[in-house]
Amino acid sequence: MSLAVRIIPCLDVAAGRVVKGVNFLNLRDAGDPVELAARYYEQGADEITFLDVTATVDERDTMYDVVTATAEQVFIPLTVGGGVRSVEHVAKLQAHGADKVGVNSAAIARPALLSEIADRFGSQALVLSLDVKRAGGTDSGWVVTTHGGRTATDIDAIAWAREAIERGAGELLVNSIDADGTRNGFDLELIRAMREVSSVPVIASGGAGDVSHFAPAIQAGADAVLAASVFHDADLTVGDIKRELAAAGLTTR
Repeated sequence: MSLAVRIIPCLDVAAGRVVKGVNFLNLRDAGDPVELAARYYEQGADEITFLDVTATVDERDTMYDVVTATAEQVFIPLTVGGGVRSVEHVAKLQAHGADKVGVNSAAIARPALLSEIADRFGSQALVLSLDVKRAGGTDSGWVVTTHGGRTATDIDAIAWAREAIERGAGELLVNSIDADGTRNGFDLELIRAMREVSSVPVIASGGAGDVSHFAPAIQAGADAVLAASVFHDADLTVGDIKRELAAAGLTTR
């Protein structure tokens, strides 16, 4: 685990607007991505993650103009995912202001993409995004999904995480589809399972609803915690979470 915990607001974007739903369904408008990114930067966010949630489904590239506008407002690492299918896409995203890219569906379809990105840009620029769902029939009890959580696979999530690290992934963004948007807390069992096999930082995502949910995720093995709706709805600020983590004896940036 890292020495200092990172707090990462996530901007799920569709058609140029931040959206949020429950279990990746019934998406609702949550605001302007550039305005929200600037707000979280001012609150002390350590990074911003920007996910174009319909890019893969619509078979198009990420919206570069929104990436550029966001990068001009925040001066902390910006991770961008959604529709990344080639090293050329990564190069273009970096040219528009992205520091790291998140890859999910395209890597599942063609795992060699991970090695290609890591070889050209370095593992530090490559985040494997895992949208994970509980399911029987696998050794771990979790499978990965594609296309923004819409399509289930029969790929064991833990085995895929291990393979992705071997291929060059520098971080794991582990999102629980079952917990996503429920505000019932992170899937601590999933975090522990990922921590056991991961030699790279683990970012916990999915389920944050209360300030008390974040410390247990770190104690379960996450290096960073990512949340969306609690920030978008102004239920919590980045500062609220950092104070809670400090009270639990955890170091933040």
